[in-house]
Amino acid sequence: MVFDAKTLAARRARVATALPLTNEILLVGAGDPIPLPEGTDQTYPFRAHAEYFYLTGLECPRGVVAYDPRGGPTDGWVSLVPEVTEAERVWEGRSQPPGESLETFDAWLAARAGRPIAALGAAIPGVKGDPELSATIRPHFHHARRPKDPAELALLRRTATATAAGYAAVRLGLRAGVSERALQIELEAAFFRAGATRTGYGTIVGSGPNSAVLHFDPSSRVTREGEFVLIDAGAEIDRYVCDVTRTYVVGGRPTAFQRDLYQIVLAAEKNAVAACRPGVEWKELHLRCATEMMDGLASMGVVRGSGQSLVAQDAHTLFFPHGLGHLVGLGVRDASGTLLNRPKDPSPSLRTLRCDLPLAPGYVITVEPGLYFIPPLLNDPSRRAKYRDVVNWPLVDQHLDLGGVRIEDNVLVTEDAPEVLTAAIPKEL
Repeated sequence: MVFDAKTLAARRARVATALPLTNEILLVGAGDPIPLPEGTDQTYPFRAHAEYFYLTGLECPRGVVAYDPRGGPTDGWVSLVPEVTEAERVWEGRSQPPGESLETFDAWLAARAGRPIAALGAAIPGVKGDPELSATIRPHFHHARRPKDPAELALLRRTATATAAGYAAVRLGLRAGVSERALQIELEAAFFRAGATRTGYGTIVGSGPNSAVLHFDPSSRVTREGEFVLIDAGAEIDRYVCDVTRTYVVGGRPTAFQRDLYQIVLAAEKNAVAACRPGVEWKELHLRCATEMMDGLASMGVVRGSGQSLVAQDAHTLFFPHGLGHLVGLGVRDASGTLLNRPKDPSPSLRTLRCDLPLAPGYVITVEPGLYFIPPLLNDPSRRAKYRDVVNWPLVDQHLDLGGVRIEDNVLVTEDAPEVLTAAIPKEL
């Protein structure tokens, strides 16, 4: 079990208080192992559903957490786990997880027959939850777990330390002639040496033009002197994840254009990090950052006009086609989304936003502005026609193989100044 009993009890009580349940019951399933399709006796690595893991700290196949609000926020919870079989002990070395026997689940459910069921987590065999009720409860559950408790923050700090070790290793190995795949190996090996249990997500290493591919899988391409290398990666410890991006210039000697582009993104990132304070609307911060970067591109001659007018025309999405960031913690986009009862903002300028919330103490959020030269966007005839008067297309064409710059940190919102959990990873060019 990752978390102690006191932490889990406090977490469950906080969730129970946040859920609009009176007579309804809540069931949260861990999920079942998924066999590999070849028909072997192997399964995919098991990962309990995040909603189940949050309440139990267990990677327990077929586990169920049940809550009856009549029992109160503290005593209404029960964790039900299957008996570990002899085969599981012999072949997998598994031990019996804490909790009541899953064999009592049918009786627990029968004693509450006829009451509506909110079903979260993974599907539980033989149980049919109320879809409308479940859809209503899930946003409340997500909102309750957005602020990170001390145990979660302790894990995230350990994860940040392991992530920093990976980036330190990759900086030492970054030179012309090294492949993207080789950089990935050095990075991830250092994660594991520093205590990581997994990588937080698929590591991104893109060199040269590949640095403009937002989710680029490392390839055999070798780096060349003077080009950008963008690395987006993070360690994971006990399901908690860091999500960090750094962009480097091979050989450390950028052109004037590269340097100016990098400094625009770096300044925007620093300003956005400093603004991560309670009550700040994330979408407003996104638009502010986009405006600042478009002003920067205008100063470089890439675009024409004020940043504000360019963002109003959605011209920023040519060079900044994603949101400013998202919540992170138990997974790479942990409990992001919109504020409770807030409809999705229909503004085209915000269509790439993954998070539409006012920031609050305890939130851990990524800040990741970027500017890219992405051929599929910039070569699109309809976009060229729409923005013919505000984009310096001849200059853009000179840099279509440049790639891009992204800088990303993980920021803890506090009652006072934000804390950058990933501050130990250098980001000056």
